[in-house]
Amino acid sequence: MKSVIIYTNTGCDSCHEAKAFLDENNVPYIEHDISKDKEAKKDIMKRGYMSVPLIMIDDKVLKGFDKKEISIELEL
Repeated sequence: MKSVIIYTNTGCDSCHEAKAFLDENNVPYIEHDISKDKEAKKDIMKRGYMSVPLIMIDDKVLKGFDKKEISIELEL
């Protein structure tokens, strides 16, 4: 199973959609809500990203929520 980390923000609709998609497909993930976790926000900024959702699947970084791209990376 691939490692999945998702950076989110409480008020982000795309973040909620991305988590729902992962849940529907029984994909375990670790969530970091940047609105509550200042270190997580610093982490994505150090990586050069400013928006969420930011989904990391192993070493691959996916910006935004794209079902097709996530499905390909997770081989769903």
